[in-house]
Amino acid sequence: MSRLHNENHLVSRVGWLRAAVLGANDGIVSTASLIVGVAAANAAASNVLVAGVAGLVAGAMSMAAGEYVSVSSQSDTEQADLAREKGELATQPDFERQELAEIYVKRGVEPTLALQVADQLMAKDALGAHARDELGISEVTTARPIQAALTSAAAFSVGAAMPLAMVLVSPAAWLAATVSVASLLFLAVLGAIGAKAGGANVLRATVRVTFWGALAMALTAGIGAVVGTAI
Repeated sequence: MSRLHNENHLVSRVGWLRAAVLGANDGIVSTASLIVGVAAANAAASNVLVAGVAGLVAGAMSMAAGEYVSVSSQSDTEQADLAREKGELATQPDFERQELAEIYVKRGVEPTLALQVADQLMAKDALGAHARDELGISEVTTARPIQAALTSAAAFSVGAAMPLAMVLVSPAAWLAATVSVASLLFLAVLGAIGAKAGGANVLRATVRVTFWGALAMALTAGIGAVVGTAI
């Protein structure tokens, strides 16, 4: 039977979407907060720009390293589980067959049919069947460290470039206000795009990222003003 249509499930976007949204959001919030904080301390526009560029470079590298280490740990765990499962399939095939069948029984399949399904799936790809149905590891959700690292670094750089661009075009007297307002708009757009791509509630995601961005900038502006006054 031919398929009537191709299905495009949103879960296939989870890996890169999470890294992209997190990276861009962090790029906007951290860089804008840094810029606003430094500007609130009455620093010159050139110093604010240097601080922003330094924040972009350091943040992008930090995001890449953090994502790579984190996702690599997940990948190592997955590989260890798969190696253990492969060994059990080689030494205890009957137990593994029964274990897989019991999983299907718990999902509502009749015991006899569950054993038949387990037999057929294990005959084709025993490790793949156990990885998917016992361990929850599939091609869609498997960890990809390099992809996550590159996506996070690129997304952070794009996000950080937005408030930096505002430094170049805004008057010195209005620098902090311009960067703050523009960054909140950028965050709102990012939240809406991420929610739309992931099939989530657009309004909730937009409000969430905008609120935390505003809070971060308000705190750093306050600290910058206090430090600037003190020195």
